[in-house]
This record gives sequence, C-alpha cells and structure tokens, in this order.
Amino acid sequence: MADVAARLGLPLDSSAASVQRSVARWESARPILPSERYQLLLAHHYARNGGETSFGPGSDFAELLDALRHLGASERAIGELRRLLVRTLTDTGLDLLSLLGPQAGAALAGALADPQRADAMVLDVLRTAISDVNREVGSLPFVRLQLLLAPVVESCRRLLDGDVPGPLLPGLRTVAAHAYTLAGRLAFETRDDATSRGLYAAATETAGCIGAPWHRAVVHMSHALVTLYATPGTEAAQCLVAAAVRDARAGHSITVRARSHALQAELSARGGGERAERQARSALALAWYDLDRERADDPSGVSFTAAHLRGFEGVVALYVGDAATAHEEFVQSASALTQRRERVQRSIVTSDQALAQLRLGDPQSAAALLHDCVDTASASGGRVATIRLRRARRELRPWRREEWAAALDDHMIESLGGGAGRADLGSA
Repeated sequence: MADVAARLGLPLDSSAASVQRSVARWESARPILPSERYQLLLAHHYARNGGETSFGPGSDFAELLDALRHLGASERAIGELRRLLVRTLTDTGLDLLSLLGPQAGAALAGALADPQRADAMVLDVLRTAISDVNREVGSLPFVRLQLLLAPVVESCRRLLDGDVPGPLLPGLRTVAAHAYTLAGRLAFETRDDATSRGLYAAATETAGCIGAPWHRAVVHMSHALVTLYATPGTEAAQCLVAAAVRDARAGHSITVRARSHALQAELSARGGGERAERQARSALALAWYDLDRERADDPSGVSFTAAHLRGFEGVVALYVGDAATAHEEFVQSASALTQRRERVQRSIVTSDQALAQLRLGDPQSAAALLHDCVDTASASGGRVATIRLRRARRELRPWRREEWAAALDDHMIESLGGGAGRADLGSA
C-alpha cells in the first residue's frame, strides 16, 4: 500500500506499524471498514495484482469489492470507488481488456480462436463490457471510452464473420448492434466522422437482422442525432428520424416509440413555420402518450423519462418563439437529470436554457449558466456539448465587451484550448 500511495502521489504519513494495525483491524474477528483513502489504495493494489490490470468479474478487485460490501460499504460508495479506479487507471494507461476479468477474457479468447466454442457466457462478457463503457459516459473523456470499447467491437465483428452456433446468432446480433451504435456515437464525439458512418451502417444492418424493429429504431435515433451536427441542414437527420418512427411503431418497445416521437418533434420544430410547429406539437403529444403507457418490463432497456422529454418540450418551445415556456421546461429537465450518466445531457439542456434566458432579456444570467457547460465539455471532450455551447456563446456577441462575457471567453479558452478563442467564438 505504501508503494501504491507513492505511485499515486498520495504518500502515507503513517508509519509501517500504524498501517499494520489498520490492516489487523480489517482482518480481525470483528472487522471494520477501511477508510476511503485505504479503500482506494487497496483497490489499486488488487486491480494490478500480479502486474496485470484486471477488475472484471472473477478478478481480485471484484473480490475486494465483495469484502467491502460485507464490511458495510454502500452500493453508491462501491460504484464511486470503481469509477475512480477506472478514471485513475486510464490516466496512466489501461489494458483494453481489463474490464473483462480473467475468466471472461479466457472465454472470449477461446471463442475468437474457434467461433464454434462461443456460448451464452461469451455474450454476457461482451454485454458486461458494453455496459461498463456506457456507464462511464460523462465520467471519462469520450476518447478513452472509444479505446475501451474497441476490442469489444472487433470481437463482435469476428464472431459474426465466424461460424458461431445458430441459436447464439440472435443474441450476438443484438449485442453487436448495441456495440456498433455506441461506438458510432463515441467516434462522432471524437470527430472521427468516417469511422462513425461505417459503424452506424454496420449497426443498422445488424439490427435489421434481429427481427425486432425497435432495435433498428434505436440505431436510427442515435445516427440522426450525430447527423444533425455532422451535416448541413436537417434533411438527412429528418430522414433517419422518420425511419426510426416507422420502426418504433412496428416494434414492441413503448419507450423507444416515445423517444422517436420526441426526436421527431425537435426536428420538425427546427424547420420553422406554422406547419412545422403543428407537426412538432403533434409529435410531442404522441411522445407523452407513449411515455404514460411505458411498462417496467419494456424490452429495450432504453432510459427515457419525463425529464428527458421536458428537454424536448423546451427545444420545441425555443424554436417556435416561446422563450418563457422553454426556460421553464429546461429548468425542470436539468434539475431532474442528476445521474452521472446524464451529465452530458444535462449540459446540453443547460446550454439551451441559456439561450432561452438570453431571449428573455437576461444575457448575463445566460453567460453564468454556460460556465458549467464549459466544465462538462472540457471533461468529456464531447462534440455535441461543445457545439451547443459555442452556438449559445455566439448569441452573446452583442455583449462581447462586457466583463462577464470576457470571463466566459477566458474560461472557454482555458478549458477548451486555443480553438475557442474570442475571434473563433464570434463566427462559430
């Protein structure tokens, strides 16, 4: 532990004898829970036990977490410790397959060598790895998440190209479609548009072979959102959203149907005009209707709540010129998006809230809101969050000589680099 502390730049002030007494208390007949500092040191020690990094199921690190649970650590504290470990390990380099654990890694390696050996455990391995990466959105920079997901994507491709047992194919296609979709979004966020397009094409094709249309609707929606920011105009994104709505209506996931209607409402509102407003309002009404019928056993597992839908309500109100309603919806949405996984989404909602605040005649309050968005965009490296932030900042150009506007510019330059300089901000 002393060596781990020194490596992390957190040297122990206690003597060796004092540390030994602490260890003895954790291992006694009536053990106590180690302090948070010692938990972190133990986590690093067991995650790298034997010189190799491993913290998936069956690893020494997983055993440590079980021990901490028995000693009274809450699931929230366990989750925070795991996230902190992932973050600090990726700061110093991470074995890309360390998320899988020793037994899972061996099972996957065997299946890749001989696809006929693939079984349900292999699918669980891939599913867990995707879930681990997805859970860290908002906690780790997108480029690191892209690297973590890369071996999973490659594994899915090789297994689909191989001769896996027939009964395994539907599950493998479902896992692969999920992996390709998430990887496409991550590639877009890291400004790798060509790779993103290829991954979305693979996700669309794979999802279309599953036999449940809502899977392909999920792919179309994710693809539509990145297309909205990667191509001029809204026509390409609208085509993808229309395809998502068709697939969602033909599927059995009410949640996916609600989300597709919400996205359809935003794209319609962006078109402008009375007809577009009527279409947007109609789509929102359908989204609320779907959300009211949502079931706990929805097959998609997609997270889409009233808080998310209020964000879409705000966007529609903003584009049709009702800034007061938009601001109210954004406030309610942002206040409910409290999970770590929702950090990027909350930043996007807050940047839109700043636009509403500006149109209500309070530019200084709008600038104040954008400071939190700068921090999130910097921490995640997210492209969408950065684009929304810069668009909001562009609206503040008439006040660029104000001290509070200059402070926001300085914050953006310090956090997002020279590309966010004031001249660039004025024309982004």
